[in-house]
Formats: sequence, structure tokens, C-alpha cells
Amino acid sequence: MQATTQMQKWHRARRQYLIKRGERIVRRIDRYVATQSVIPVQPVFDPSIFPQLRDIETNWLDILAEARQILRFRDQIPRFQDVSPDQYRISQGDQWKTFFLLGFGFRSDVNARLCPKTMTLLDSLPGLQTALFFSILAPGTLIPRHKGVSKNLVNCHLGLIVPKNREACYLECGGERLLWQEGKVIVFDDTYPHEVHNLTDEERVVLMLQLERPLRWRGKLLAKTMMWLLKRSAYVADARRNQQHWEARLMAYLKCQGLQPE
Repeated sequence: MQATTQMQKWHRARRQYLIKRGERIVRRIDRYVATQSVIPVQPVFDPSIFPQLRDIETNWLDILAEARQILRFRDQIPRFQDVSPDQYRISQGDQWKTFFLLGFGFRSDVNARLCPKTMTLLDSLPGLQTALFFSILAPGTLIPRHKGVSKNLVNCHLGLIVPKNREACYLECGGERLLWQEGKVIVFDDTYPHEVHNLTDEERVVLMLQLERPLRWRGKLLAKTMMWLLKRSAYVADARRNQQHWEARLMAYLKCQGLQPE
């Protein structure tokens, strides 16, 4: 038993070492990618830079309707750390839940079938990259300051359910404060330090997606290579395996309730 515990500790320590080493390499790559960016290198962007986002703003009520259907079985929705244990520092307890439609570059067929209108809209969205999910934040939640993985991507949040006291529910990125608005998109670079506060007694729900950063051709080539390697890493393999477990659990629940997706 003691030998098993020691081995587990060794594996965890080795994993953390490899993650830290990988992060250092990615940071070096990011510095070069920044020199290849067609858009400004800054924490927050005007959404008009990405005209493809207009369609999801126009059709946000369809996305909201599907999000509300998902929230009916919120107990079957995993916490972020259930899918990606490496997020334990920023996601603890039950405060932050994530319903992935596209996770770590892989489509969740079970979840996608529950959100057909959302997927129809997003499947044709130019530049959609590694992530697409409903991000559900409980009242009183703080997501501590952290940084994202790669400058190849920009993060977009479509406000779906926003507390009435908008000023008390916000995201800070690179020293700028962003407020969600229902039916509107905010766009930011998550490689800058950022944190989230929901200081209200209401839930906040957004659709989170990642788009390719517009890059010159050398930057594009490097970005595609890095994404190819990331999708084949142990980090993504573990997250994908966990996501498949939660999909199977959801399917079993829906079958029991007579609610299987078509």
C-alpha cells in the first residue's frame, strides 16, 4: 500500500514537472507568435474584429433555449476539474461546471446532439478551434487569477444568463474589467492574467468558444504544429478520457429518464 502511494506521488510529481516544462516551451513559442499576429497584441478586443461572431449574437436566444434545457439536469454536468484535473487550482468545489460540445479539439457527440441549433451555428463558424462549452458559474464564485495555454487562440464569451447586478459579476483580464451582457460577445486573450468574480446570489451562464488568432503564414504554421502536438499530449488524453466517462454517465441518466437525444 505504501509503495503504491509512493508511486502515485512520483507520477504526480513527474506530471507536474512535465507540465511546467511544457508551459515554459509554450511561453517561448507565444513570444514568437505575438510577432506574427495580424491583430493587436492586447488583453481585450473589440468583437467587430471577428465578424463571424455576429451570427451567434443574432441567434443567441436559440442557444439560450438549449442551455436552459441542459440546466434541467445540472447534477449530471461535470465540474471543470472533473474533466481536466490539472485545473484543480482554479476550479474547486461545485462552483464551476462545464458542458463541453467541443473539448480539447474533440467533438462531444452525446452533448452535441442535445444542442442541435447551437452546433449548426457553430459548425460553420470560421476559425473555431479547440473549445466550445457552456460555462456555468454558481453564485458567490471566484475563479482565481490564472493564464491560458496559447497565444494562438482568443477566447470569446456569449452572455446567456447574466445576474441582474451586472457590475458585481465580471471578468478581469490584463487589468481591464469586462461585464457580460445577455446576447453579446466579449473577446479576450487569456494568456494575460485573468480572473472571474460572481459576487451576486444568481447564476451566470455563458457559451465559451475559442477562435484562431489571425496570424501571418509562419505564425500559422507554428500554431498548427503546436495544436497538433497538444492534442496528442497526456494532458489532453486524460481530459478526453474523463469527458467520455461523463458522456457515458449522462447517456445512462437520459436513458433512465426516457430523454435520450436523437
